Amino acid sequence: MDPVLDFISGGQIALIVLAIVLIFLVVKGVRIVPQGEQWTVERFGRYVTTLEPGLGLINPLFSRVGKKVNMMENVLDIPEQDVITQDNASCRVDAIVFYQVIDARRAAYEVRDLEGAVINLALTNIRSVLGSTDLDAALSSRDEMNSRILKVMDEATDPWGTKITRVEIKDISPPTDLLEAMASQMKAEREKRAQILEAEGYRAAAIQRAEGDKQSEILKAEGELVAAQRQAEARERLAQAEAEATRLVAEAIGSTGTNAVNYFVAQKYVEALSEFARSPNQKTIFMPMEVSSVIGSIGGIKELLNSVSGDDLPPSPPSIPRPPRPWS
Repeated sequence: MDPVLDFISGGQIALIVLAIVLIFLVVKGVRIVPQGEQWTVERFGRYVTTLEPGLGLINPLFSRVGKKVNMMENVLDIPEQDVITQDNASCRVDAIVFYQVIDARRAAYEVRDLEGAVINLALTNIRSVLGSTDLDAALSSRDEMNSRILKVMDEATDPWGTKITRVEIKDISPPTDLLEAMASQMKAEREKRAQILEAEGYRAAAIQRAEGDKQSEILKAEGELVAAQRQAEARERLAQAEAEATRLVAEAIGSTGTNAVNYFVAQKYVEALSEFARSPNQKTIFMPMEVSSVIGSIGGIKELLNSVSGDDLPPSPPSIPRPPRPWS
């Protein structure tokens, strides 16, 4: 007999075959799951369990790895699309969506092609939200639209074990003619605001000037009132002083006051004539009264002096009216 066949008996061959099968089964049953992923395990085509990151064991005879699900946050670039807003303005819109799988079983078996489903869901919701919004509001309230789209998509993807973490509209591009019209409108609006502000400034300045003029007139009137009161008081005191002087003179000459009044009138009359005579701008003076009036006034003064001194002076000559003549 062959010595090799003598060395390897039938039982030994069986043990070798069994060892090889066991090694193959161990290799097929050991699974190393990378970090950030979860693998589903199927037995006879039905979901059994989920393998977490690290070393995992499965039954290689009846079980197999079903879906390898990425559990990290993913970014989807939503393609551009034409959208008509509520005010019938056409524009092109593109966006990005951030999502994360939180349940590997539902993400693997509740939806076919998760990424495609999320993209189509984003496209339809963007059209829906922009279609119910005016173009001006869409351009100025992008954060509000992002929140609305995020809320709707998150509710729709919850049965798929997927969480929509963020939605961002990258760009809204209206047509060129619409952009030019919007620029013209904005320019007109700014010019209108400038004119309104300028008019309000003129109005405020006019009001301030009117208030200032009012206060000035009030203060001026109050000043004139105070000055008039002071002048009236001065005239009143002057009249009182003159009356007191007249009374004293009348008492001094022992008369009823008529002679005293004549005395003061004659005194003022003579003082006025002296001022006319001393005026540097007047060389000729026309007397607007009779000369005999002056002589009569002087005669009245003489009588007053005679009554005070007690001398018997001859009476003044009678007044003879004369025509006025120039004084030089």
